[in-house]
Amino acid sequence: MRILFDTNVLLDALLARAPHQHNAVRLLDAVETGRLEGCLAATTLTTLAYFLERAYGPAQTRDDLAHLLRRFEVLPVTRQTIEAALGAGWKDFEDAVLHEAARLAGADGLVTRNAPDFRAATLSVYTPAELLAALA
Repeated sequence: MRILFDTNVLLDALLARAPHQHNAVRLLDAVETGRLEGCLAATTLTTLAYFLERAYGPAQTRDDLAHLLRRFEVLPVTRQTIEAALGAGWKDFEDAVLHEAARLAGADGLVTRNAPDFRAATLSVYTPAELLAALA
């Protein structure tokens, strides 16, 4: 299953944000072991860098991002992605961009802690717990 990870799931794992860390880490482990094909939107990496640098500094941030790049496919955010997101009419533009990046890349779905923000999605939307159950 090819799944785009919403930024919040990655931040939960990398910043050890309780109580969400456990499921987020389990999903990263599923990518690590090949049970799940993980995807990131290119814009997610810049957002992660911002928060990780504030928490851990630049050296640890580079290490964390390099590790993600070895495990996850990075989906492009192109003009087509942005135009599709603008045309989708979603309340949250960032969520629309993530959805459109996943859709245009042929992902099977996305995982997020904020599933209600993706009500208009045409892809399958999973919470971390739902995706873990689907993988079981």
